[in-house]
Amino acid sequence: MISRHWRGLAKPAQADAYVEHLRTETFPALHALPGFISASILRRSQALGVEFLIVTQWASLEAIHAFAGEDARAAVVPQKVQDMMVEYDRIARHYEVVD
Repeated sequence: MISRHWRGLAKPAQADAYVEHLRTETFPALHALPGFISASILRRSQALGVEFLIVTQWASLEAIHAFAGEDARAAVVPQKVQDMMVEYDRIARHYEVVD
């Protein structure tokens, strides 16, 4: 199993809208992909906004390619989400789940 981690810093006024976007658009789309297992939203307040760490679990790196494309490390950040962010990762980090 592969754990994919992506971080973004949302504008304070956009934090709740970002969570809503994940719940109503991103996560339902991920659930339709073969090899997608689960997703978690972690958040914490920071001086410049609300930091989010999105952690998704996948059956394999090949399954991630169906979501991210040829470069599995590439962040998938729609323009709508880019507009909500102060800053965000351009690449995602992948970890093999050991236990």
